[in-house]
Order: sequence, then structure tokens, then C-alpha cells
Amino acid sequence: MSVITVSRELGSEGSYIARKTAMALGYHLVDKKVIENILAQYGLVHFNEEYESSTGIWDRFDASRERTVEMLNRVIRAVAHHGNVIIVGRGSFAVLSGFADVLNVRIQAPLPVRVERVMMERSILDRDQVELLVKESDRVRQAFISSWYGVRWDSAVAFDLVIDTGKVPREMAVDWLVALHYKLEKQNGNHGLFLTGSLEVDTVLMETVQSVLQKVMQ
Repeated sequence: MSVITVSRELGSEGSYIARKTAMALGYHLVDKKVIENILAQYGLVHFNEEYESSTGIWDRFDASRERTVEMLNRVIRAVAHHGNVIIVGRGSFAVLSGFADVLNVRIQAPLPVRVERVMMERSILDRDQVELLVKESDRVRQAFISSWYGVRWDSAVAFDLVIDTGKVPREMAVDWLVALHYKLEKQNGNHGLFLTGSLEVDTVLMETVQSVLQKVMQ
């Protein structure tokens, strides 16, 4: 696989799994910070505020937000065209749906497990407070994906692989992804689907992606 997308719930340990898998494969990890850097260098600096808002703005359409999401989509496609990347979140599974060399993975866990993990990670003792935080994170992500891509963020149908870290230890999940990557790499043919190398990408954007990824690897 040239590209792996990792969609994850808050508290699912998906970010850890994505990072460790990228290290094992020698792939670029394209997370929130990397995408922000690409967007900033390419001329869009307010995406993070839009995406993380919990006021329901993703439920409404206007020209500004349409341009914002279109810019995000262009960045994701450019990153995929670059190849050898693991993209974390940002609707990348929806943007890259249907490509033969993209493995779309979802990492999830039961709510009580996620609440417990977030409590420990953030040193918050109030369980009710953390549960509200986790549920709100789910709501915002669901609203973003459903509003702009017309798919359910929590639907297994949209993914090639779903891992429940309530049962599967995170290190085992990393091992699975690495092994699956190499297994799929050996398969011949694209089953009639497109490859990310066929994506048309703006030259300036491609140069920006290459520059940012190179700096991250240094």
C-alpha cells in the first residue's frame, strides 16, 4: 500500500498506532500538524479553527467553508500522490475512497474504555466531564464527515479494516497493519481501480507537500 489512512476515535489509541506503523514502514506520518503546515504554506491558515469547532458550523454550508474543505481535499490528494504516507484523520478515508493502493483503517474502542484512557492521559479525575468531552469529539467528527462527504464516520462499510483496541492491544494492531501492508504490496493488479499516482496535482501544492514532508523527516 502506498497510502494508509487511519480514522480514529478519541481515546482509541489510533494516533499511537498510526505513528508506530509509520515508523515501522519508514513512511511519512501526515497528522493534524503536518496538514496545518501544508495548508499554511499553501495559503490557508484557519482550517484548524474550522474543523475543531463544536458550534455546529459543519452542519451549515457557505462558500468560505466549501473552499476550506476543497483545499483540504486537494492537500490530502497531493499527499496521497506523493505516496509512502500514513494520513491520520481529516476525512482522508472518504477523500481517497476507491483507490487500489490506499488502505483505509478505522481504530475504535468502547466508550468506557476511551473515557478511562483520556482520564489517564489528561490527568482529569471527573469521569462525567471526560465522557462529555469524548462524546463531543465524536459528534464534531461525525458532523464533519457526514456533512461534507455524505458518509458515516463510524460505519465499518467505509473502511477496509476496523480494529477495536478494547480487545486488540495497540502493539498487536501495529503488527497487523505492518504485516497487512507487506501482504498487499505483493499482490498484483489493481482490480480495475485507480491508483493514487494517477491523481492530478497542482505543481506548487506538490512542491509544498514535498518540502513539508522533507522537513518532518529531518
